[in-house]
Amino acid sequence: MAIEKVFPMTQAGKEKLEQELEYLKSVKRKEVVERIKIARSFGDLSENSEYDSAKEEQAFVEGRITTIENMIRNAKIIAEDELGGDTVGLGRSVTFIELPDGEEETYTIVGSAEADPFDGKISNDSPIAKSLIGRKVGDQVKVQTPGGEMDVRIVTIK
Repeated sequence: MAIEKVFPMTQAGKEKLEQELEYLKSVKRKEVVERIKIARSFGDLSENSEYDSAKEEQAFVEGRITTIENMIRNAKIIAEDELGGDTVGLGRSVTFIELPDGEEETYTIVGSAEADPFDGKISNDSPIAKSLIGRKVGDQVKVQTPGGEMDVRIVTIK
């Protein structure tokens, strides 16, 4: 049997996944089934783009349900007491200043299941997080980004 991937996450991240799962199962799944039913009424399924679109959406929804169930089943909750200390780690927010121009950025390091860069949450597997994990306030660090390497100084860790 293959070893299941563990998904480290905060309790809030797990609850958010559970809410999404509930929505997909109780609302979205029913909406898609209704779309398929309506599309079938249009006649010949071989030339019915509405039916094809609804079936594709159904496959996406079912795939997402399976993925979320797997993440929840294999979740490793990062306990609040594990978030303490003065080093960058999973579940911690870190603010750093880009050197030399001083542009400040803040990210919360989360498990891959919770990552949302547009919301300031980066995966612990990302190059930026890997460069910062284990570091302390005041440390100067070379951080790998898609645009190349940058030097940063850690300002705060919460």
